[in-house]
Amino acid sequence: MALKGTLKDFGIADILQLIGQQQKTGTLVLKAKEQEVHIGFKDGSIVRAESSTRNRKDLIGSMLVRAEIITESQLETALDAQRRTLKRLGDVLVSMKMIAPERFREMIQLQATETLYRLFSWKNGTYEFEQAATLEVEGDAIAPLRAESVLMEGFRMVDEWPVIKKTITRYDITFNPLKDLPAAQAGKDAFDDALDDAFGEEKEKKPEEKKGEFASLGDHERKVFERVKPGRDVRKLVDLSSLGEFETCKALCNLVNLGYLKPLYPEGKPQEAEGGGPSVLARMAGIAGRVALTMLVLLVIGLVLSRVDLDSVSFTSSPSSSYADPAAQRFISRAQVSRIQAAIDVYRLENGKIPEKLDALVDAGLLGREDLRYPWREPYYYRRVSEGEFVLLPPLR
Repeated sequence: MALKGTLKDFGIADILQLIGQQQKTGTLVLKAKEQEVHIGFKDGSIVRAESSTRNRKDLIGSMLVRAEIITESQLETALDAQRRTLKRLGDVLVSMKMIAPERFREMIQLQATETLYRLFSWKNGTYEFEQAATLEVEGDAIAPLRAESVLMEGFRMVDEWPVIKKTITRYDITFNPLKDLPAAQAGKDAFDDALDDAFGEEKEKKPEEKKGEFASLGDHERKVFERVKPGRDVRKLVDLSSLGEFETCKALCNLVNLGYLKPLYPEGKPQEAEGGGPSVLARMAGIAGRVALTMLVLLVIGLVLSRVDLDSVSFTSSPSSSYADPAAQRFISRAQVSRIQAAIDVYRLENGKIPEKLDALVDAGLLGREDLRYPWREPYYYRRVSEGEFVLLPPLR
């Protein structure tokens, strides 16, 4: 299987989904400007994710120092030993008892997942997949990641980042704790918290628990809150928490929205997104320009329609043909995925297990046949993992 092209024609999600569905083994090389990422697949699962153009701050040794797991002097000692013995840095650090093996594997896994999830922000570039009978994993191995899991997590990040950035507008923000976190309830996990948020009685919820887009207070929030100190900005908290950029920023967003943290902006700097933003006059000019453009487009459409014989135009009722723009289709598809998931939940309540195929939802009268494709021409990708777990993704485009 040879797969080669540009990301404009075939996106990151489509590539990962195709390789994962067909359970291929080989190496995917992605290039964009000066960036190059190599992803190793074994039977459709990701077993390696490396950036050949990784910045120094993203190297595993630098990550360990910034997370304050080892010191700069310890890293220099380990690198010197590595040059003399030609061993891998992880083996040297573990043998010198500078880090526990489990902790080092966690950081290697974090490094790989951060590399993968950054790919979802790529808009341009090229890709090439070279299939192989076997794949030799060089360097430090990571726990295999199913392509479907990476896709779902990547889509979640893309959806939630705009909400997070409304609160975490800069990476040089520091925070002032306003109050202590409530004690964690023994035997209660994040799933229990989610159930409480969804089904808990309104009168029992405290006012601060209903603020913001996110309303859960879990392990990530507690881990980040413990590391909030004077002078520590978002970048430093990302390093210290070892949760990754997205999860750390989401936890900070939750803590701010729930009233546990107050963001402190650098003196003299406005509360705008990292990298600066347009002035008020520029924003007003932009708005005026968009209004004028919209009026011009409406005028042109009106002139065109006034010269078209509508009776001679035939309109198709096919949902999939109503939306030719893939971006519009994906936007509509998110709501449709939620509808299918709800139907699966009802089916599980009635039958004690999830369906083997989506067609069972139609047979049970929970969905129509067209619901399994809308707004696409092809059906949704569905795979039952166990009696209670499944994978549901849009079709390849």
